Amino acid sequence: MPQVTIAAGSKISADAGATVTAQGGNAVDAALAAALVSMCTDLGVMALGASGFITIWPPAEPPTVIDAYAEVPGQGLKSGPVGQSTQEIFFDYGGQIRNIVGHGSVATPGIFAGLGLASEQYGALPWADVVAPAHNWAEQGFPLTGGAAEYLAYTHAAIFSWHPESYQALHHSDGSCLRAGEIVHIPGLANSLRQIAQEGANTFYIGELGQRMVSEIQTHGGLLTTADLAAYQAIPRSPIRVRFGEWEVATNPPPAIGGACFAAMLLLHDANPFQQWSAAAVQQVATIQQAVLDYRTHHLDGTIDNSAEIARLLELAHQGKGHAQLKSPSTIHISAVDSSGLACSISASAGYGSGVMVPGTGLWLNNSLGEIDLHPQGLQDFPPGTRLSSNMAPTIARRDDGAVLAIGSPGASRITTAITQVLINFVHLGMPLVDAIAHPRLHIENFEGQPTIAYEAGLPLDMVSGFVTRPFPKQSMYFGGVQAALLSPEAGLVAAADPRRSGSVACSGI
Repeated sequence: MPQVTIAAGSKISADAGATVTAQGGNAVDAALAAALVSMCTDLGVMALGASGFITIWPPAEPPTVIDAYAEVPGQGLKSGPVGQSTQEIFFDYGGQIRNIVGHGSVATPGIFAGLGLASEQYGALPWADVVAPAHNWAEQGFPLTGGAAEYLAYTHAAIFSWHPESYQALHHSDGSCLRAGEIVHIPGLANSLRQIAQEGANTFYIGELGQRMVSEIQTHGGLLTTADLAAYQAIPRSPIRVRFGEWEVATNPPPAIGGACFAAMLLLHDANPFQQWSAAAVQQVATIQQAVLDYRTHHLDGTIDNSAEIARLLELAHQGKGHAQLKSPSTIHISAVDSSGLACSISASAGYGSGVMVPGTGLWLNNSLGEIDLHPQGLQDFPPGTRLSSNMAPTIARRDDGAVLAIGSPGASRITTAITQVLINFVHLGMPLVDAIAHPRLHIENFEGQPTIAYEAGLPLDMVSGFVTRPFPKQSMYFGGVQAALLSPEAGLVAAADPRRSGSVACSGI
């Protein structure tokens, strides 16, 4: 039985991975079980009607990324443009966020197709055993995690109050939202998970659950159809692979854009490594972030076929041209590594949430059609079946001495900048993994029309020029929630979870 270490966004998620490992599971089983628990218990942050990516790198084999991301729905419909049956909402989350929710914001969800494929091809345990921890928590009730409670404090009124079933699940009779630590019982959730465990992941697409999803969406003017669900397939893809220091890094390929932006940042920093966090180092990190994110905005956001532009981005980064030529752009993460060297990195998202709960099932659905930051021009020209773009970048890195690192983060546009800074700390600056994750972060953004450095206290910004500064007085979940698991000859199995999102680690067989 392999030893496994796992990092997740909550203690109960990490413990789920350890539980299935103790039953004979490997790193993939552990990551899948933890992801399922997070999908059920990180209320608001995640949902079972989500999508995502699963990066797996077995020892002595090439890595793969299972693309289980959302698609534009509407197959079989004669009419029904994207944008109907939706509403625009605003909420404060590190600044005002504008988003689209409602039945018409729900895209075809992909995560169960991906989890099922990963279990079948790389797992050691039966599927029902992997689902069991999530089912057990749904049946007995689970404590609301601190990260979910914080997110709901920002979003419950705007996103989760307009739909009756959604409102009742998250609010007390006096209208107050659930608080951290309260025991939550979601009606119908345990029965849905029992069906998924017994009938397999595919029941989410062609079984009763899929039919009930479509009925809810179609009754209220949305686009999701039975044809969309029946046609959905998870797609194994060859990852983007780059060198960073002594490590070979494998991350999310097109049509997702997060992996390419992350890889470009790594390449540019590897060509210009710094030895400590100074004002000059902060200036470099900020300038590279701005160059890559500007390229994304101008060349990648809102595109259907972005392969050529991603290839150009990576070529420019390989050449070290990150300053002049590149300027012309709610999520969970699980990392697991076992003693055999098998590594699994899972990122999944339901967007900010549509607010839609399928009656009687306990299943919340995504608002992937309503994520304005990813699709600022809208999705009217995207045909049904188009795979949507994503910021997610679940990543695995290997070193020639056998060390393997699984890493990733939630955080929308902050995903790539968070992981990059952690790897700079870990690889270039030699920090222990836990310190590399805890170190203060910065992120370049356009805030109130100006290029701005959002940053946590502790970074030296006294000499940085060209940006407005926006300080956060303490660590904030706004800057992601990096979860990492490592196997190395020096340290053995180590996991580190981000304190910004009440992350937790667990080990089994150690």
